[in-house]
Amino acid sequence: MHLLYADESGTPSDAAQTHFVLAGFSVFERQSYWIAQEIDKIAARFDPAEPTKVELHGNPLKMGKGIFRRFPKQDRLTAIHDALKVFSTSNPGNRAFAIVVRKSAVSPVDSVEYAFEQLASRFDHYLARLHKADDTQRGLIIFDKSTYETTIQTLATDFRTVGHTWGVLRNMSEVPLFLDSWASRLIQLADLIAYAVFQKFEHDDDSLFTLIEPRFDSVGGVVHGLYVRT
Repeated sequence: MHLLYADESGTPSDAAQTHFVLAGFSVFERQSYWIAQEIDKIAARFDPAEPTKVELHGNPLKMGKGIFRRFPKQDRLTAIHDALKVFSTSNPGNRAFAIVVRKSAVSPVDSVEYAFEQLASRFDHYLARLHKADDTQRGLIIFDKSTYETTIQTLATDFRTVGHTWGVLRNMSEVPLFLDSWASRLIQLADLIAYAVFQKFEHDDDSLFTLIEPRFDSVGGVVHGLYVRT
């Protein structure tokens, strides 16, 4: 089974922000433990005695909020960089996915609905490609519990039954699962990926984005894993 861990960056209702991002990465189930162990080591830099109490999130790390306030900025930025490198150097079968929505471009359609339809259909397309290559896998999308749970659950059910713009989701084992981010290093990594994408498109800062750019799902030179609606 392939697990797609996803999170958002940006707020649809914030008029001061131009973009909304829904992003994350897919990982074969047996790869998830190794990635979580490596992210644990990075969290331990901030609390060696109790690293499980440290949540790695993009904005608090960059801005020095909460427990990160007492650490130098360079140490905090290095932690983000190193966490993204854990993904970028992981098994080549692990793929990044990101949907970037310029909110004014899809209005009055809800940005969350638009982004989730794109994300789910592109992940489903990836699984269909694996099936055609004689590697049949089911998929499961896992979100941070704070990520628009009711909206996404309803959409996911409709996509599996009624269908979405491009068809019906055929390769998902279940509707999306929602976890508290403190309990999952992989959700925290998805947050950092979404943050890296948001920084590039909202603030024209690609210092983090370049670490993950080669890992967006692609085939034959065509990138399917990154979609930008402008």
